[in-house]
Amino acid sequence: MNRDRNDGAILKVEGLTKSFGNVVAVHRVNLMIQTKEVHAVIGPNGAGKTTLFNLITGELKADEGIVVFEGREITGHAPHHVVGLGVSRSFQITNIFQDLTVFENVMIPVLVKNRCQRNLFTSALRIGKVKEETLSLLTKVGLGDIADIKGHALSHGDKKRLEVAVVLASGPKLMLLDEPTAGMSPEETDATVRLIKKVASELGITILFTEHDMKVVFSISDYIWVLQQGSIIAHGLPKEIKNNKKVIEAYIGEKVE
Repeated sequence: MNRDRNDGAILKVEGLTKSFGNVVAVHRVNLMIQTKEVHAVIGPNGAGKTTLFNLITGELKADEGIVVFEGREITGHAPHHVVGLGVSRSFQITNIFQDLTVFENVMIPVLVKNRCQRNLFTSALRIGKVKEETLSLLTKVGLGDIADIKGHALSHGDKKRLEVAVVLASGPKLMLLDEPTAGMSPEETDATVRLIKKVASELGITILFTEHDMKVVFSISDYIWVLQQGSIIAHGLPKEIKNNKKVIEAYIGEKVE
């Protein structure tokens, strides 16, 4: 896998920089994310991972550098425009409508994607295409049997899976997942790992994610980028990162089997 080649890259980040006062959160970061691969960005707390995601998706404006998606520069574009181009993300803190049902949470972005008018919301269940697509997405993430449950009644793991379904509902080509297994039990983590693998392999969606659980990172990543104090200190295939002395000293602490 030659990272010096531009062909096959769905996302390129060049020289991306962001400061907050005197604190440099992201410093001249370069990334090249290949189409239909799963890439991880790892690093200690405060390394700049979430800030980097916010810059890519337009939540924050970069001080320097560019973001290119499918050959088109999207630096500084509004988040809704970035989503419309095919880049969607989840957040560290689950971002769902707590008082809506599982079905309604996913139906809303499906309606938006299909450009249905807001006054159709109350009759959305009668729209065959919307209902079918919503139920299909819920089945894919393992929530089809609890479509009528309110968001606030879900377990932490199910809330995370629902958020993945909401992201999928926008029809993304690239998904950014911010700590998708944070706070999960081992069983929930295993289920989420299987879901991410399924999204990548069966739906062909490119995934860029952050994660602190190194077993998760090394079990699903095609390529890994290591961020420390806002800068990329290493990148490579999982086997290369596992044995990188700089990465072990700076973050991992020991070799991961």
